[in-house]
Amino acid sequence: MNRKQFLGLAAASLALPALNPAHAQGRPLEWVVGYAAGGGSDVVARTVAEAMGRSLNRPIVINNKPGAGTNIAADYVARSKDYGNLVFTADFATLAANPFLFSKLSYDAQKAFQPVGLLVRFPLFLVVGAQVPADDFKGFAAWARAQKDPVSWGSAGPGSPHHLVGELFREQTGLALQHVPYRGAAPAMQDVLAGQIPAMWIDSATLLPFLAGKKVKVIGVASAKRLDLLPEVPTFAEQGLKNFEGYAWQGLVVPTGTPPEATAAFADALQQALAATPVRARLQALGVEPMPGTPEQMARFAAAEREKWGAVIQRAGVRLD
Repeated sequence: MNRKQFLGLAAASLALPALNPAHAQGRPLEWVVGYAAGGGSDVVARTVAEAMGRSLNRPIVINNKPGAGTNIAADYVARSKDYGNLVFTADFATLAANPFLFSKLSYDAQKAFQPVGLLVRFPLFLVVGAQVPADDFKGFAAWARAQKDPVSWGSAGPGSPHHLVGELFREQTGLALQHVPYRGAAPAMQDVLAGQIPAMWIDSATLLPFLAGKKVKVIGVASAKRLDLLPEVPTFAEQGLKNFEGYAWQGLVVPTGTPPEATAAFADALQQALAATPVRARLQALGVEPMPGTPEQMARFAAAEREKWGAVIQRAGVRLD
């Protein structure tokens, strides 16, 4: 997305009607996203924000602050005192992984933010190139064990959900696997297609466009059940790897100090948005699953994810500083 397109989207957001007189002369609600405009996280935020804006009778403007694994955006939100006028897409990185990947953060992931509700999750898949003689987990494991060197596998980057689910997979299977980090899932996929690396972990949103040509084979999905969008892809649990799950996920938070009534209004609007048929259809087309629920449910989910992935990070010795 170029600068002209981005400014056009921002202008469109600002043009949303402010139907509530209390907000008619007020500022728009700022939605901070820790990734660049045009990516999956940005599109999810814009899709949900459009519906939430109508529920709140308030314009919502997306503010992209990419960099440092969402730490730049998280620091900006944690320092904000603009209570009631700012929300933030806090994800797997912000709330679960970064406290363990970085020796020092400028914000406290558990104290700086208050949950509004979960947004979506991106299921993660293991895919292999056409040259790999395997179509399922059993075949992949047998092939990997027959190699004299560790099997290389790519990810969207060090510390990403793709990387960490791959570390958990290596740990649970006992296979000799070698991580190859990339700057994003797309370049890793290009190397899988070209035969430069045999395998990679990839999220659903990035995977879908590559399935039509059948140039890659999907070994399995790291979810509890098969996806409605890809019902032919079996889970790893079905294939014998029990208790193996991993997702990239996102939630909506506000800076701590936001009035409870504002947080409650955002939470109600979020649930209405996630239940809306057009929003659900758009999210499904993106390959992501909505995760409706209360702020309390999000808090419990984030705590469980932090405990799970913090342990994986520490066992694997992954550090980003």
